[in-house]
Amino acid sequence: MFTQGFTVSGSSLKLLKVGERGKVTHLRPNNDRVAQKLRSHGIHPGMSIVVEQRSPRFIIRVGRHRLALDDQTINSIYVRLLSERSGYPQSAPGLETSYQTSPSIAHS
Repeated sequence: MFTQGFTVSGSSLKLLKVGERGKVTHLRPNNDRVAQKLRSHGIHPGMSIVVEQRSPRFIIRVGRHRLALDDQTINSIYVRLLSERSGYPQSAPGLETSYQTSPSIAHS
């Protein structure tokens, strides 16, 4: 169904497009250097990240700070996509939410 690495818990930061915002769900650093870099940048689960640029360098905004990240660091960050206005998770691409109301049942 999802062919781009999307899961219920999140996706790689690398999949976000410029201007998209994600909330960090978890970190998976593959070595101590990457873990230290994440700590030094203050990146942790629960924080909001906005992708500002993807090329030639991957640049994110965390709070009031802009950070350029290398591939190993980018691949260690997993996020849940947030809507621009609400800060709430967006629906997965191709899925639409619809709500139906049941007709009220009259009891006599």
